[in-house]
Amino acid sequence: MTTITKKELIDRIAAATGLKRAVVKQAVQEFLNQVIIELGKGNRLEFRDFGVFETKHRAARTAQNPKTLERVEVPAKRTVKFKVGRMMKESLEDPEKVLALIAAGAGHEEDEPAAASARNGRAKRAS
Repeated sequence: MTTITKKELIDRIAAATGLKRAVVKQAVQEFLNQVIIELGKGNRLEFRDFGVFETKHRAARTAQNPKTLERVEVPAKRTVKFKVGRMMKESLEDPEKVLALIAAGAGHEEDEPAAASARNGRAKRAS
């Protein structure tokens, strides 16, 4: 297993899109900033086929220090939960299939609100 850094992803995106590295770096950083801001507000972030980020509240609890066996109070806190999306789940099971889908353009469509609602069975009624 290899660790891929933000810098390496920026370089790959710049090479794949032909955009200047500085522009890609700014866009990626702004994307990450917006994810942090929205999760901080308690909002749920859904990226179709990729996954869903949401915050979860963890209740206060009593834990035990394994070395000293002393009881320790752990305060309540918020944490981030990630639920894997369809395409990511499939990539874990069959990476070649997903690479072929991505190369064919899957996952690059515009996410139109009406189309997304229709896919989820929540089509808007015409007035």
